[in-house]
Amino acid sequence: MSVTVAAGREVVPLIELRGVTKVYGRGGAAMSALRGVDMTIREGEFVAVMGPSGSGKSTVMNILGCLDTPTEGNYLFKEIQVGAMSRNQRAMLRRRYLGFVFQGFNLLNRTSALENVELPLIYRGVKAAERHLQARKALASVGLAGWEHHTPGELSGGQQQRVAIARAIVSQPAVLLADEPTGNLDTTRSLEIMELLSSFNKELGVTIIMVTHEAEMARFARRVIHFRDGLIAADERNGEGADVCE
Repeated sequence: MSVTVAAGREVVPLIELRGVTKVYGRGGAAMSALRGVDMTIREGEFVAVMGPSGSGKSTVMNILGCLDTPTEGNYLFKEIQVGAMSRNQRAMLRRRYLGFVFQGFNLLNRTSALENVELPLIYRGVKAAERHLQARKALASVGLAGWEHHTPGELSGGQQQRVAIARAIVSQPAVLLADEPTGNLDTTRSLEIMELLSSFNKELGVTIIMVTHEAEMARFARRVIHFRDGLIAADERNGEGADVCE
């Protein structure tokens, strides 16, 4: 198993993919989306995943988010075989450890910002008073204090994405999975969102895995993994990420 050595101790990878393949369809209609991917992500990393359409990057994200399963190979989360989990156990992993941010925001249109952010806590069974408190804190952390009772239709695109990020972090996930989080935003709003994600990574230690097709946004990551034809074509360090021990 790959490990990092820090201050004389071994650090277990947060996420590992070992020989992961994904095939859709059967027989002559079969299509290989992943062709044997090996990947290790450590706690506290900020990783950008890039590649052309059909390269496998979205399939990898779906597997990491427990929204899909490999055809072959192993996905380990904190050394636990995710493939050996039941559907309910994978759902629990998503609720307890993963947060999601999508290109399309995925907010409930007739529901206030506060209520949108509370949703993950409702699924966890958190009581109303505590939900309200944690949701308000999450909105404040993304610069939306005072906007709690606005609906998505009353917010700009950048503000809607901030609500989506607050919803993703309110349950304090170990990993934030962001799928083209700036895809529907202009350059100014995109840079604001990336600064926000970067601050969560640097200041709170949230592990971030982000799919993007924009090189300018990938520069915020400490590491960039390029996919092509279902395989990792390159795995590069950005700036301060280059000092991570291998």
